[in-house]
Amino acid sequence: MMDGRYAAIDIGTVTCRMMVADVRAGELHILAKEYRITNLGEGVDASRELSAAAMARVEEALRGFLAVRDALDTAEHPLLRTMVVATSAARDARNAGAFEEMLRGLGLQLQVISGDEEAALTFAGATARFAGERVMVVDVGGGSTELSIGQAGGAPEAAHSFDIGCRRATERFLISDSPAPEEVAQARAWMGAQFCAWLAEAREAGCAPAERMIAVAGTATTAVSIRERMSVYDAERVDLAQVQLAELRQIGDQLLALPLAERRQVPGLDPGRAPVIAAGMLILEEAMRAAGQTAFTVSESDILNGMIIRCASAG
Repeated sequence: MMDGRYAAIDIGTVTCRMMVADVRAGELHILAKEYRITNLGEGVDASRELSAAAMARVEEALRGFLAVRDALDTAEHPLLRTMVVATSAARDARNAGAFEEMLRGLGLQLQVISGDEEAALTFAGATARFAGERVMVVDVGGGSTELSIGQAGGAPEAAHSFDIGCRRATERFLISDSPAPEEVAQARAWMGAQFCAWLAEAREAGCAPAERMIAVAGTATTAVSIRERMSVYDAERVDLAQVQLAELRQIGDQLLALPLAERRQVPGLDPGRAPVIAAGMLILEEAMRAAGQTAFTVSESDILNGMIIRCASAG
């Protein structure tokens, strides 16, 4: 990798995030991380369009991110490259071109990446610290969930992006406040059937099972912050934490039993995630069951790290 300063911006279906990092001697040194819940994908599953309000929320968040980034672009340490990607919501939207035009107005060149590319970038970022292990990475997003399996530190041997996300599942199935048992059962069946089918195909193709499951992104990190009742999110406590399947099920059941107003008050839960977090826990649980995993390791390193690696590798 080429030493220097890089920025990565990931515009997801629910969240918008940025990392600025220096690459030195093949290692990432994070200078800044920014995060906003912008809900770009609100209503996209039904309408197939990004709303003007959602795009405006992203624009506002990005203006704040760019102020942070630009303050770190100095004569001594110039910013070499900024990579900007959008994922499921933008892939689904008929008017993604208007969104790209809005970003060009901010001086940003957007890449609407495929599910396979999203999985590969996430795998690279999440597995760098687990060299030598055979791992499965699970990335639960708002519109899609990516599963990837392989040797840590390399490219995934098998990867797939499912149109299963916490916002998509909420809007399709978890309609009641709080969700009715039959809604939860339908959501579980929809998720589990797809995960099981793909994992069976991967095994038949010769892809060996993983020894460790690594979970990235907001659903996984929120499981730890709720379990630990964090009044202030502590990334150091969350990173590399272990969550047992029984613990995840308990947290998910707790969230599903609460109406939205009470869910927003749960310690450790960002209120902005409250409308979709129960679905996220279901997705993560069904992925674990399909893969026969009894626990997962949470990683704060994810697609942003993979994007920085990609930037530095491209030169």
